[in-house]
Parts: sequence; structure tokens; C-alpha cells
Amino acid sequence: MDIFERNESNVRSYCRDFTATFQTAQGSTLTSEQGQVFIDFFSGAGALNYGHNNPVLKAALLDYIGENGITHGLDFKTTAKKAFLTAFEEQILVPRNLRYKVQFPGPTGTNAVEAAIKLARKYTGRQNIVAFTNAFHGMSLGSLALTANPRKRAGAGVTLSNVTFMPYDQYFGEAVDTSQFLAQMLRNGSGIDKPAAIVLETVQGEGGVTHASADWLQAIQAIARAHDILLIIDDIQAGCGRTGDFFSFEALGVTPDIVTLSKSISGYGLPMSLTLIAPHLDVWEPGEHNGTFRGNNLAFVTGKAVIDHYWTDQRFSEEIKAKASFFHEGLQALSQHFSAQAPNQLKGRGFFKGIEFQDKTLAQKIAAQAYALGLIIETSGVDSQVLKFLPALTITRHQINQGLKILEQAFVDVTARAEP
Repeated sequence: MDIFERNESNVRSYCRDFTATFQTAQGSTLTSEQGQVFIDFFSGAGALNYGHNNPVLKAALLDYIGENGITHGLDFKTTAKKAFLTAFEEQILVPRNLRYKVQFPGPTGTNAVEAAIKLARKYTGRQNIVAFTNAFHGMSLGSLALTANPRKRAGAGVTLSNVTFMPYDQYFGEAVDTSQFLAQMLRNGSGIDKPAAIVLETVQGEGGVTHASADWLQAIQAIARAHDILLIIDDIQAGCGRTGDFFSFEALGVTPDIVTLSKSISGYGLPMSLTLIAPHLDVWEPGEHNGTFRGNNLAFVTGKAVIDHYWTDQRFSEEIKAKASFFHEGLQALSQHFSAQAPNQLKGRGFFKGIEFQDKTLAQKIAAQAYALGLIIETSGVDSQVLKFLPALTITRHQINQGLKILEQAFVDVTARAEP
């Protein structure tokens, strides 16, 4: 037994699939203690959109540490926080005509979601929240109540309540507009308590990389406004450039009342989350919601460096979209080539892609074989039936091609074994 098997809890998961002991990382590669190099199509589950040890962010971080900058600051005013808030306002919010107050609720995405639903309930005086089929919003109890995956819900140990689940876009197929199902169920006589908020992901990452259409999202927003219900968009995995724009909802014609961000908001993998609040909703009393690690100044430093380097104009967004199109073409060719041996569907938006297999065992087998060949990818969906791709937004086309070649070989190996 190694030290991990002997001392670490059984709850560990990723290391069971990716069994190497990793020592170094740079850009879109990871290197093990034994010197094996892996192409990374996982990016820390979307927390490393700008790659491992991004040199621009590293330089800003090392300079700040070298000058004895504040590391832990609760919600103190600090120069690092001031610089981040200024950059976020001037270069992210204002150019998009968005007005939000920024709350730092704690280090992780589930903290941001907990703050969002707690505030919605406080503001409206209502308890019920609408969430959607196949949703994932976090593992703490409030966020877990919004999460549809039965295996994850089973770990709560208590009843998860005050949430009504509705069908996500295309849950019943392309012919059924599920927004109208929600509209009907919010009429008098349905038995559903009027919700405080509707919470959704524009791309359901853990739920199988299903993405909502602009028409459906606009309909959901119209329903929310008609019933005086807050709209919360969970952009924790789909935001920070993952779909091409900084926010995943920018091109979809919706403006949420509350937005949650985490994962790549710091850019460097440092813990940080934001709850963005329409100004009139900011009814918190001082200290009513807090957390010891809500002031990670190292994350403020790298978060500002991300904005300054990548988001001052549209060039980076255009680069993401061009590379995402290149990646999509490669995945599409692969998907179509193996459609006879392994019927599948290519899904997702931007640099947020998935391949869903009719044979629900194939995704895990292909991911395992890809790892054996030097490519890190994960699976998602309630049955782990989807290969999920989250390459760094800074990945090179050469590395994309390297990864696709490994993936193709993994397809060949796994489908060959399945042949009679």
C-alpha cells in the first residue's frame, strides 16, 4: 500500500482513474514522477482554463509574494482586492453593460451557489428553488439539493428539500419545448410553491455536456420575470471563457439576476469564487454570510493578471472560438468515423465538448485507454456515458492534434476489443 492508499480517505476519486503521481505541469501537459508526459484535456475540471503554471500569472504571483503582499485577509480592504475589483468592473462588467455587486462567499463553487440561493430566499421571502434535470451545482447541502445526480444526492445523509426539478432543454427530445412545461407548472393549482429563484447551467458539465439553446434560455428568463422569480446562472464551469465569451450567457440574450463563478476565475487554480448580484438584490446585513477564506489575495493577484492579459479586448475570445472550431472539427471527424462501431453524439459549445455513447460502458473504457496512452480526459453524465473535454483555452493546435491522435487510438483499441 502506498501512502495515499494507507492514509487518504476512501472518498478520493480522480486519482483512482489517473493513477500516476504527478510532479510537474506546464501549459497543457502533466509529468509524472517517472517522467511520463500526459496531454491534458481535463484542466483541473475547468479550474485551469489558462493552463498549468501560466507564466504571466506566475510572474505576477511571485512578484506579489516577494513583496510580502497580504495573503489572508478575510474581507479586509487590500490593494490586491482593490486591483482585482477595478479590473473586473472596468474590463469585464462595463464593456458588457452588466451591473453587479461582487460578493466573495468563500473558496469554492459550492460556496458561491450557497450564497446565491440563500440571498434569493432572503430577498423574496420564499423557500422553493427550481432546478433542472441532470443539474450539478455542488456538494454542500444547499447546492446538493439542486443537484440531480442520485449517487451524489445519496451521500447527503439527510432529506434534500425545498427544490422542484423541471426538465432541462431537450430532456424529452428536440420536439418538446420544456420551457412551456415550467410555465404551466407555475400556474395556480399545480401544487408547486412559488419559487424564490430558478437556477441553471447554460451547459450542464457534470450532467453530460448538454447545452441549452438561446430560445429556451430566453423563454426561461421571460417566465422568471413574469412570475417575479430570480434567475441564477451557475457559470462556475461554463464561464471564464470556456464557451468563447467570458460569460457563457453573453451570446444567448439573457441577463441573470445572480451569477456564480469559481474554478478559473483566479486563473491559476487558486481557490476563489464570486457571487455576482444585481445591485437591488444586495440586501445582506454586514457579516450575515461570511467565511474565513473569502479573501484569498493570491487569487486576486492572478485573477487581475488574467483580466489584464487576456480580456482587455476581443482578441482572446476570437482565438478561443477559432481553436474551439478546430477542436470541434477534429472531434466530429472522430465521432463520425467510429459511428458504426460506437454510435455516439457530439455535444457542447465552444471549448466545452462531449461525446455521448449509446453503449454506456464505452466512455469510461475509452477514457481509461486514453490515459494509458498519455491523454487525460474525464467522463460525465449520470451513467458516466459521456467523454467530457475541457482543454486549456491556451492549448496549442499542435497539442490538440496530439491529443486527438491519442484519442483516436483509444477508440481503435476499445472498439476492437468489443468486436466479436
